[in-house]
Amino acid sequence: MKHYQEMSREELTQELTLLEEEYAKIKDMGLALDMSRGKPGADQLDLSMDMMDVLDSKSVLKSENGTDLRNYGILDGIPEAKKLMADVVGAKPENMIVYGNSSLNIMYDQISRAEVFGFCGNTPWSRLDQVKFLCPVPGYDRHFAITEKFGIEMINIPMTEDGPDMDLVEKYVNSDPSVKGIWCVPKYSNPQGVVYSDETVRRFAALKPAAADFRIFWDNAYVVHHLYEDNQAEILNILEECKEAGNPDMVFEFCSTSKVTFPGAGIAALAASEANIADIKNNLTIQTIGYDKINQLRHVKYFKDVEGIRAHMMKQADIIRPKFEMVEQLLEEEIASRGIGKWVNPLGGYFISFEALEGCAKEIVAKCKEAGVVLTGAGSPFPYKKDPKDSVIRIAPTYPSLEELKKAAEVFAVVVRLVSAKKLLAEK
Repeated sequence: MKHYQEMSREELTQELTLLEEEYAKIKDMGLALDMSRGKPGADQLDLSMDMMDVLDSKSVLKSENGTDLRNYGILDGIPEAKKLMADVVGAKPENMIVYGNSSLNIMYDQISRAEVFGFCGNTPWSRLDQVKFLCPVPGYDRHFAITEKFGIEMINIPMTEDGPDMDLVEKYVNSDPSVKGIWCVPKYSNPQGVVYSDETVRRFAALKPAAADFRIFWDNAYVVHHLYEDNQAEILNILEECKEAGNPDMVFEFCSTSKVTFPGAGIAALAASEANIADIKNNLTIQTIGYDKINQLRHVKYFKDVEGIRAHMMKQADIIRPKFEMVEQLLEEEIASRGIGKWVNPLGGYFISFEALEGCAKEIVAKCKEAGVVLTGAGSPFPYKKDPKDSVIRIAPTYPSLEELKKAAEVFAVVVRLVSAKKLLAEK
């Protein structure tokens, strides 16, 4: 198929006319389809419904250490839940705190504590003249929303196929004491699906921060979210690497079962060094007497161990893999064949990051919405929602049914072609 860039003005004009006619027909269909957020579909949530049966009124609601889980107590999570979540990320149970249902809430709390109290005896960020945070882009919009909310200056760090541009990361972290942290989704990154290479992880661990309270916010959200049983990415253990490099306190690692069981009723955890754990608990003991221990027990009883989680996630993969592959095939046939967009086929995670021709993302998203297909807002994968090239669009294939997704992807392809043809024609 001929690339749009190779078409003559006459050919592009003809193509645009046909696409505008097709787009008008789509608008008349009255579609209402949503590819905007990375939510599990109902069939994924159905997989966890029998978790509701592992506890009942006759259950012995006691932890393995004898604590009555119906009452107050246990600030940092029941021992068996700490072991389960530690095994998920390759940490030790004593380096874990198990919270409520949201890892995002833990991240917000950590930024808030840094602002108000400071980390491990360091000056609270709110008392400093300037605080900066590094933001690999494209990245997770909710990460950026947290740092923006606290007025922290965000600095774009371009992503490569191996993770963030580590030359830039080292330059900022090692020389600027106002750089206090970096957001990371190291495995199947949101939205590109990038997996941090061994070299990238080791370079993170070997950083020599100019700020004593610099922290890596290592959001390992998709640690068990593989799409394929026989092709699963693995990354080095950041906690171990930091310890070996002499930087044990430099990282907070976050994980949760939000997209494993129920997003609104899972369990979330933080892994960190002994010093960081003690510092967090010092404040946490004022904030809460403890989180939902019964839900923690429910998860342990249901999965039993980390192998139970992995087996469960392969069932999820069987549901969402066809959705990813369908979108990828359609993009290949309709977009790549015409030279008007690119992406990476991820091995896991929840998103496909589509890169349109420069200057086209906002118009594509707007026209899709006008045609009844809602996408994540253009610019969302960047701090302040400002995509310097106006080209990145995050596609979330999991929530719609396969039939709805196919229709939404077809509309997306038509709109990408239309906007691209219009742009290239204007440049002729």
